[in-house]
Amino acid sequence: MATQDSTSTSPTPQMRPDEMRGLAKRLRARADSVLLRDQCEQQADLRQAAVLIDHLVQLHAVIRSAEAVADRLHSLFKLAGGR
Repeated sequence: MATQDSTSTSPTPQMRPDEMRGLAKRLRARADSVLLRDQCEQQADLRQAAVLIDHLVQLHAVIRSAEAVADRLHSLFKLAGGR
């Protein structure tokens, strides 16, 4: 069974939360731009994309926090004689 990746594309680097917040801010600014005043659907799409990115950043923070709590609990369990 082959385990090699047969694609020729390289993995895309992931954005940091601060970069994602910056992207959301730019999308909102673009949506509020005078250039898009006559394109309501595109404005709405850009605003919604910004909201989704903000939610993703918040979710990322919650996951990181839960990870830290789980790691700490595991350490405490080991100190108490658990495996």
